Amino acid sequence: MHQFRQDTGTIRPVRRSFYDPASAPGQGWQWEWENDAGTWTPYDMEVAIAIESAHSRKQPCLDLTPLGFCYLIDFQNMTQVNRQSQRCRRLQRRPCSCQQCMLVLSVKTNTGGAGGGGASIQTLGRRSLTMQRTKNAAPVTSKPLSPSKSATLGQGQHRPTLQRIAMAQSRALIASGVPTVPVKNLNGSSPVHPALAGITGILMSAAALPVCLTRPPKLVLHPPPVSKSDIKPVPGFGHCCRKTTKKQARKGKTPEEVVKKYLQKVKSSPEEDCTICMEPLGGPSGYKGPGVGPVSRAESVGRLTQCGHQYHFQCLVAMYNNGNKDGSLQCPTCKTIYGVKTGNQPAGKMEYHVIPHSIPGHPDCKTIRIIYNIPPGIQGPEHPNPGKPFTARGFPRHCYLPDSEKGRKVLRLLLVAWDRRLIFSVGTSSTTGESDTVIWNEVHHKTEFGSNLTGHGFPDPGHLDNVLEELRAQGIEEDDGLMEK
Repeated sequence: MHQFRQDTGTIRPVRRSFYDPASAPGQGWQWEWENDAGTWTPYDMEVAIAIESAHSRKQPCLDLTPLGFCYLIDFQNMTQVNRQSQRCRRLQRRPCSCQQCMLVLSVKTNTGGAGGGGASIQTLGRRSLTMQRTKNAAPVTSKPLSPSKSATLGQGQHRPTLQRIAMAQSRALIASGVPTVPVKNLNGSSPVHPALAGITGILMSAAALPVCLTRPPKLVLHPPPVSKSDIKPVPGFGHCCRKTTKKQARKGKTPEEVVKKYLQKVKSSPEEDCTICMEPLGGPSGYKGPGVGPVSRAESVGRLTQCGHQYHFQCLVAMYNNGNKDGSLQCPTCKTIYGVKTGNQPAGKMEYHVIPHSIPGHPDCKTIRIIYNIPPGIQGPEHPNPGKPFTARGFPRHCYLPDSEKGRKVLRLLLVAWDRRLIFSVGTSSTTGESDTVIWNEVHHKTEFGSNLTGHGFPDPGHLDNVLEELRAQGIEEDDGLMEK
């Protein structure tokens, strides 16, 4: 199930989804909301199915909060209302114009009693694709569909009829001279660049030469089904679940006291700039904001005890106030961490256990499966927009490690990172661009079980060492894992 683009050689996975015949896609309905430009934007499929279900039950309204959206659907006025801003937008329900729905509609229309030899086949889109017979071709006859079959095609039944129509269209295209490439697929091991292979395939097909490219690996996101009796605890761990609270307790010291704990006094300021405010260290701090009191000239500049980098004292206090205020400090130049760094990960649950399957590259051991689950909620004072809702897409998220000595070491340190709220954060997704959502926090996980097509799977010989290095950058050393038993 892959799509191969012949002019560029790009291969993309293809999937087929089945929807309940009573749902919005099953009935051929599409729900849309009116955007600021006055045009109509379709809802996500999951939301459209929920809206159609409520509409079919004659509900007066529908709250989309359980789906992660702060909207109320009013069916009486056909509007969408933002529960926070009270902004109202129009919405509409119309027949779907996708290829599959239009094909089913065309089958219903053209086979309701029509028979005999057809010179054209109606297909999807704003116009129909006509397959005309050549002058020397023999007349083609088609059998009419029975009324019972044509009456049930739109409800997900008699799929072979639709398949025969699609095959007939393909045969007509081939007969009309459209070049085809019998591509089996392409993997990354070929010395030929995919784009060159695609163009070569088109040219060879036009010359009536056979084309056969190799098959790529199959995308395998999840392991085979595992029964509860086959799921075992991770050896050496006395537990299999860890939860986090909404907010860890803050330290009792003032920001000035925290910063002074990590500084040494400087007798004479060096002739260089403070890399926080970009003003000379010999002069006053460039920070003029609230929350920082005046200091004496003797304390205006300090040197961090471990790395030795020097900054204005007021700049360091301002930087601390803009963080989690958890009693830790991180050098903005070399990223050395002073104290115990914590993050702003929302409350959630982390489960871990061993499943009886091996991941690629680790055939001699079983697999540790980690399941993260974080529900949507309201942002706290440590988040970018306190008081606003945040979404949690894609949960529960399944991740995998080899059940080896090194894999268990990584798991112990991931537990430390989870307790310190460093695995996830709230921000803007680099994948979808959505803001105020739960995102990964610079500690990479493998979410692809049996392949590595997305770059988030196995085999990857350096993955465990890379994770240890990323955890070290978050202030989590291997000695921290010794406390996890």
